[in-house]
Amino acid sequence: MPVWDDLVGQERVQTQLAAAARDADGLVTAVVEGTEPPAASKMTHAWLFTGPPGSGRSTAARAFAAALQCTSPDRALGGEPGCGFCEGCHTTLIGTHSDVEIVRTDLLSIGVKETRELVRRAQLSPAVGRWQVIVLEDADRLTEGAGNVILKAVEEPAPRTVWLLCAPSLEDVLPTIRSRCRHLTLRTPPVAAVADVLVRRDGIEPALAAAAARATQGHIGRARRLATDESARARRATVLKLPLRVDDVGGCLKAAQELVDAAAEDAKQVAEEVDTRETEELRAALGAGAGAGSRMPRGTAGVMKELEDRQKRRRTRTQRDSLDLALTDLTTFYRDVLALQLGSTVAIANEEIRPDLDRIARASGPERTLRRIEAIIACRDALDRNVAPLLAVEAMTMSLRAG
Repeated sequence: MPVWDDLVGQERVQTQLAAAARDADGLVTAVVEGTEPPAASKMTHAWLFTGPPGSGRSTAARAFAAALQCTSPDRALGGEPGCGFCEGCHTTLIGTHSDVEIVRTDLLSIGVKETRELVRRAQLSPAVGRWQVIVLEDADRLTEGAGNVILKAVEEPAPRTVWLLCAPSLEDVLPTIRSRCRHLTLRTPPVAAVADVLVRRDGIEPALAAAAARATQGHIGRARRLATDESARARRATVLKLPLRVDDVGGCLKAAQELVDAAAEDAKQVAEEVDTRETEELRAALGAGAGAGSRMPRGTAGVMKELEDRQKRRRTRTQRDSLDLALTDLTTFYRDVLALQLGSTVAIANEEIRPDLDRIARASGPERTLRRIEAIIACRDALDRNVAPLLAVEAMTMSLRAG
């Protein structure tokens, strides 16, 4: 299937990227054959994909990268780049193409050290592909110093290098960088389109797919996880019970503690497997003996300490992401309550707990519901400012009780 099939509900963006891929193919063909390039081209060297979480920013960037590397013979007969079957498309989509670098981070930020290596690579000519492509999935996590390093490469690009940056919004990227990129905005996919994808590609039962798509309000990744992971559904159900447990101070504090503990447990489970593997691989590379108690070669303590610091930052990021997901689910609860209170015709995201929604809606007014939503937003802002998670969540649960 064509690479664009993974873009859900993004017809306008797909049209623009397909046109740019056609022009890019013409530009490379002209260089290889020594002919005149197209007079006007929709292709450029730097792109910025923005959109809300779950809109498919990185999916769009990867699809475009695959189309740029497409080697299908059908192109010579007028076929569109991005067939999805040729070696160029296939290796790009699975992340093994030698001329496509896909950068994502499980840490809180991307620093100067990492970006300098990207800039060095960006100056190279393609080895086997048609373009050298750098996909930066977390451009919003660039530190200011790292952003300035990227800026230099975007200002003076190599002839056949393309930068594909992804971020939630324009404001998350340095003004100097975004002014040099072609900007594409993705929208939240329609719930029906997400449900259709889950049924068609993942084999999910239609009723479960529809419930997952509705619950996540069009977030493709979260909908797929919710539909395929029973433990994720159980955790979400627990979070949605929280508004019923904040009737007194003790209930608020207990609910906050359980929410933070659940996020910490998620981070621990992720870390146990990944950290152990990374540590053993590094110890082997440094020449240490087998087993955690074996002596390390002299002079390697600094390297091990650097790995431990990285793992600690990753655990912090994982815990924060888990908490943020819980707070997003909690926001949908009060969003549904507000819709019921105002008599709105919008679809209820959490239809399976309609009795609980009705109970909360009858017990308060829209003003109190809005204040509760603001309390959740304030909690997310506090976590972004590195406030202690338990303190931030306790403050939120107390505000939910007060309304």
